[in-house]
Amino acid sequence: MDPVFERFSLQNEVAVITGGGRGIGEGIATDFARAGAKVVVAARRTNEIEAVAARIREMGGEAIAVTTDVTDSQALENLAEKTIEAFGKLTTWVNNAGGSPARMPLRELPRDEWDRTIELNLTAVYMGCMTAVAHMSKGSIINISSGAGFSPVPGSAHYGAAKAAVHSLTWTLSAELAPDIRVNAVAPGAIPTEIMLKALNKDESQLDELLDEWNIPLGRLGTPEDIGSACVYLASEASSWVSGEIIRVGGGAKPR
Repeated sequence: MDPVFERFSLQNEVAVITGGGRGIGEGIATDFARAGAKVVVAARRTNEIEAVAARIREMGGEAIAVTTDVTDSQALENLAEKTIEAFGKLTTWVNNAGGSPARMPLRELPRDEWDRTIELNLTAVYMGCMTAVAHMSKGSIINISSGAGFSPVPGSAHYGAAKAAVHSLTWTLSAELAPDIRVNAVAPGAIPTEIMLKALNKDESQLDELLDEWNIPLGRLGTPEDIGSACVYLASEASSWVSGEIIRVGGGAKPR
């Protein structure tokens, strides 16, 4: 293998991807497998993660599915243990599970929706990081953030606040866990996943409208594979001198 390609290879890596049953998580899991990693697909919906793992095995990769509620610390511990039981080690952990379908001014947001959003999008990321650290001697943690964590997001202040906090968590953990564990984040732009379309009250027939609203310089909406490619880089030897970074993948659009 050419030395350049070798630096981007994930051969001998074992990766956990939370929220891996659909959308961005599925794209990350599939790209990791194509790059050579052994993949553990985790989410609450067993049928979805088993389907993703099966597709990876069909294309010649190695994957298992572990049903996991990322807001449950015992479930996260079970996820790590099942990973090591299946593949002997854990080298990469991707905190991808998250999102919020609620969109309204903050003064109208019910307190329980604020609490659910913080639990899923911040506390669960913290717990995922801590679980990974307990089982990983050397490797990479990748937090999936959002452009909402960079700027005002009227109607999604609860989600934006959680993602901004994920940025802070990423920066601090990158310093505390160096040099053996690198911690970075990827902040996706407009990718028309099911949960994003629900939050924006749009459907797949309105994608051109969404593209116009976001005014994306590169002229298209994103795909889960766009995020998967960035994550492959951050998990690979190619990024061995990269930690504490938030990589925007948004087609050139300003964060929102």
